[in-house]
Amino acid sequence: PIPPLSEERRKDLVKLSKKYGEETKVQIRGFRREGNDELKHLHKESSLTEDTQHRLEAEIQKLTDKFIQAVDDFTKKKEEEILAI
Repeated sequence: PIPPLSEERRKDLVKLSKKYGEETKVQIRGFRREGNDELKHLHKESSLTEDTQHRLEAEIQKLTDKFIQAVDDFTKKKEEEILAI
């Protein structure tokens, strides 16, 4: 049998889940940066118009916001789950 978690251990697990959530958000932002850099590169090569570049950057930002919100929601849900007795 596994003993129930102490309050201190629960708080440690919440900190750990927040840390992993933040690391995930940093990775998502890194993918956004890579995508935007690729768009700038294609614009310099004249493969994309400036309007298309800005439209695609806005789309990348929408996706970034969507996934960061999903990570925040999941982290909050997991925090509530861990703290529940």
